[in-house]
Amino acid sequence: MAAKQLSVRETNIPGLVLLDLPVHGDNRGWFKENWQREKMTALGLPDFGPVQNNISFNDKTGATRGIHAEPWDKFVSVATGKIFGAWVDLREGPSFGEVFTAELDASTAIFVPRGVGNSYQTLEDNTAYVYLVNAHWSAEAQGEYTFLNLEDETAAIQWPIPLENAERSDKDLAHPRLADVTPMKPKRTLVLGANGQLGRALRLAMPEADFVGRDQVNLEAADPFAGVRFADYDTVINAAAYTAVDVAETAEGRAAAWAANVTGITKLAAAVAGSGITVVHVSSDYVFDGTRESYTETDAFAPLGVYGQTKAAADAIVATLPRHYIVRTSWVIGDGNNFVRTMASLAERGIDPAVVNDQVGRLSFTEDIAAGIAHLLQARPEYGTYNLTNEGPAESWAQIAARVFELTGHDASRVSGTSTAEYFKGKEAAPRPLNSTLALDKIEATGFVPRTAADALAAYLAQGA
Repeated sequence: MAAKQLSVRETNIPGLVLLDLPVHGDNRGWFKENWQREKMTALGLPDFGPVQNNISFNDKTGATRGIHAEPWDKFVSVATGKIFGAWVDLREGPSFGEVFTAELDASTAIFVPRGVGNSYQTLEDNTAYVYLVNAHWSAEAQGEYTFLNLEDETAAIQWPIPLENAERSDKDLAHPRLADVTPMKPKRTLVLGANGQLGRALRLAMPEADFVGRDQVNLEAADPFAGVRFADYDTVINAAAYTAVDVAETAEGRAAAWAANVTGITKLAAAVAGSGITVVHVSSDYVFDGTRESYTETDAFAPLGVYGQTKAAADAIVATLPRHYIVRTSWVIGDGNNFVRTMASLAERGIDPAVVNDQVGRLSFTEDIAAGIAHLLQARPEYGTYNLTNEGPAESWAQIAARVFELTGHDASRVSGTSTAEYFKGKEAAPRPLNSTLALDKIEATGFVPRTAADALAAYLAQGA
């Protein structure tokens, strides 16, 4: 058998990839690298993380199996003999019903994505083929299979051995025609922290996702993910966190912050490790000490208080996952109690506030954070950390408060400035970074440029915040 070069060939079914495998033979027989993760992923094959290896042996020519679409990816290759393979896209979407056929021998393999129906007809006696899958078989998973009849007239597969002469199972004979097939739905996105400011914005940006609040997934619980079936998801967005910055400095608050922000995230990482799930985790400017004019994604952590320490620890945990986006933001404003709404209320009630003027940064509106997360999941740039705030010059809290007064029709001069030290004098409060400005070059290089904070603030207040 002449050795081929390892190569991949795209097919007319999205994600279905045919591979040529080098087979090295001599007077004793032959050898091949049936699955070689490093080489194959370098050629563009998905790093699908197989966890189970199955072998199908067929003693007679004409044994025909399928058409089965399973809820996992699989990598199929021939150990001995030859097969005719037919694949039909049974996934929900525009390629539903698309057909691809090919002959496979020891020098050929195929990657079959989740939801693409596969069937095989042996062309030689004593044929065996091997398939790797990236999920463990279970009776529950079998209930998610989608099937198509081998004789379906729409698919019109030209079987080398007529089906009336082929060996088939009774179950395969009973499978439905294409018109009666229920397409396999794609895996979904799970959002944790559904009822927070960002969670509510994500509901609008990603209405098709599944949303769970603290009553369903409590990161402080001993087993927070007991009710979650991660096999249904390809993405988890963590918008949940303990965020009571000042209370975190107390004995009770410190324990709660670490339980939710670190132990809970450790359990999330353990639950999804090796599953191929992409985790989006929301981080904070509090992982820095505020001594730099602007922070990039690669700057070293230097948290000042307990909350910042727990967020830095969580970032380090999430960064160990192969598929992760850490979205670092600051000064979050959305649908809920926040600084802007407080200032607007004070202005309306005739109260003239003294506002901190030595902390500078940018507001991050949840509408823009949610849009940025959606962009990352659609564009799929390199995994890692991305700063995400609104654009524009850094401002102090006092400057922002004055603009809120002005935009709501009040005298901006009613806002006076004060230092952080003076504002918190005599109060139990967490240390704050004095500069929270995050550089946006990295995310903007992916094609996402958020609104300026000034424009976002004006729009927010115009909506009646």
